[in-house]
Amino acid sequence: VAPASRNARHVIDTHAEKSILKELEKEKKLIEDRNIPVFTYNYSFIRDVLEKDYNVKISVPTIIQRAKNNGYFLEKSERKIHAREVLTQCSGELVQHDSSHHQWSPYMKEKLYLITSLDDYSRLLLFADFFSRETAWTHILALHHVFLNYGCPLKYYPDQHSIFRYVHERDKHNPWHIYTKFTDDVTPQWKQVLKECYVDVVYALSPQAKGKVERPYRWLQDRVVRIAARNHATTLEELRAILKEIVLQYNTRWIHSTTKEIPILRFEKASSEEKTLFKPFQVPSPYTDIKDVF
Repeated sequence: VAPASRNARHVIDTHAEKSILKELEKEKKLIEDRNIPVFTYNYSFIRDVLEKDYNVKISVPTIIQRAKNNGYFLEKSERKIHAREVLTQCSGELVQHDSSHHQWSPYMKEKLYLITSLDDYSRLLLFADFFSRETAWTHILALHHVFLNYGCPLKYYPDQHSIFRYVHERDKHNPWHIYTKFTDDVTPQWKQVLKECYVDVVYALSPQAKGKVERPYRWLQDRVVRIAARNHATTLEELRAILKEIVLQYNTRWIHSTTKEIPILRFEKASSEEKTLFKPFQVPSPYTDIKDVF
């Protein structure tokens, strides 16, 4: 009997071959649409789709080989290196907070804001939702959700958007721009909520400093857009349903590449070991109602 071919394991049937090329072509169309925030092929996502929708189990290297052979491959560009480490020792020590503005489905003309909050220690996504407008109120809603469901953390870590911070020379349109009011002399509404709940705030001084929260964003962004395209999502409600399922997967099933743990398990373990700085929310004096704070 002749020895088996070294490449025998790469031989797949016609159904699998056609399915791979079909999904690669869908990826190519998303990448070529400049309005959509998808810039590379996601071969792991294709592997998952093939197994779920086509009952085809194919390895990522096999998909990549077919992609290279058929013109569905992009060389990776050099990226700036960010520190891939956990800088905190407890959950609730630092909550990363940000937003992203994109067209999330090729079947929707409207761009939406995705606002998220992430616990630095566990990498658990504490909040994620879409909004048609970005305002102080939408970010306060995010605080409301986190504080009532998880408690008040020690610190928040946003960028320097005017919703989060008053900067004198930048915010000249602001009615507070008078010579007696300098940077941080004014407390924006979002920051006022933190102050009332005894939560500190530290600001990212550059886009590179926000790298840690941008990675989960890219993961969410990548999956949301691809699933929205497959489902022909056309409404905010449909996108929210997709986002909810993806966040559930991220929090409860996926092993984080940095912590090597599932976020919810790491979060719960920190709680059980009393390695948490989340404090139960209480209406601060002299207020008597939650609405007085939020």
